[in-house]
Amino acid sequence: MADPHALRRTELQYRLRAADADACVLFPGRNLQYLTGFEETPGERHLLLVVPAHGDPVVLLPALYDQQLREATDLAEYRVWADDEDPVPMLRGIAQDRELSGGRLLVDDTLHARFLLDVREAFEDPEVGLASGILGPMRCRKDEAELDALERSAAAADAAMASVREMGEDLVGRTERAIAREVRDRLAEAGGEGVAFEVIAGSGPNGAKPHHTHGERVLEAGDPLVLDFGTRVDGYVSDTTRTVVPAGEPPEGFREVHDVVREAQQAGVAAVEPGATTGDVDAAAREVVERAGYGDRFVHRTGHGVGLDVHEEPYVVSGGDTTLEEGMVFSVEPGVYRPGEFGVRIEELVVVTSDGCERLNTTDRGWR
Repeated sequence: MADPHALRRTELQYRLRAADADACVLFPGRNLQYLTGFEETPGERHLLLVVPAHGDPVVLLPALYDQQLREATDLAEYRVWADDEDPVPMLRGIAQDRELSGGRLLVDDTLHARFLLDVREAFEDPEVGLASGILGPMRCRKDEAELDALERSAAAADAAMASVREMGEDLVGRTERAIAREVRDRLAEAGGEGVAFEVIAGSGPNGAKPHHTHGERVLEAGDPLVLDFGTRVDGYVSDTTRTVVPAGEPPEGFREVHDVVREAQQAGVAAVEPGATTGDVDAAAREVVERAGYGDRFVHRTGHGVGLDVHEEPYVVSGGDTTLEEGMVFSVEPGVYRPGEFGVRIEELVVVTSDGCERLNTTDRGWR
């Protein structure tokens, strides 16, 4: 079976030629991981992958990464520099060998400024664009291995969500921070690899802050609790949200708002099919919320793609014109937020299929 990373690099080269670009320059991050399987966080040393439109890719790397990267990838050419050397002349040599000087380069969107300046110098002031214009659409559609990892990651998140919900009244009297710790423990028990992002456990009025994480507020009986979290499996993330009331009776208006959000989430999912647009999905969910009179309380997009990154293309936004294709995976997560009172959000991931979509999250969407 062909290495998926090699196939992706070949596809990238094809797209570079179609876009009249001469090369793509990447550094540690999710794009590099997508193309090579090598996972590393950005650092202060020059570790750059140059993928030319024609010819073999080549990686410039610090000596201390040499064995590690060779074992993790199947790249054909490596240029290794030591800590007492200046890597820029070696980068210039790559540009000259591949006849890329003064050409058109697409660089990693998050490439650090100091590396960009060195790339400009080494490639003799090239025309520079962003790699996301090509890699974003590539990463949108998941292959079978990616879908398998995403399904297992979603299953781990579902198991953790069900486990935390079963605690019911035992959550009352605990701080948001303690509840977040419970979530992390249960994700690990379910086979997750850490957390995909900081756990959101927003109780009572903190639930009205969409990206509140967790603090020292103590959950009281009757408090709505927004739980938003995910994990990783083989590098791929999950992301799910449920809003629950662990004990007692919820505040006035909560039931109505929860019903609206649940209906909106269902409407958004029902709009997912090949040929529809991201704007169609957003409009389907948003129309329900607006019809109920809460349009000004739905303050974010309806969803975002997931994969190696928690937030990646496609983005499900108002007016979005990205056409949905089989294999795309993204969240559908409408929300309504009443500042000082409570918030409600329901989120799950869907994968576009040949005739509609499949939900990757299946836990109870009710608030009890």
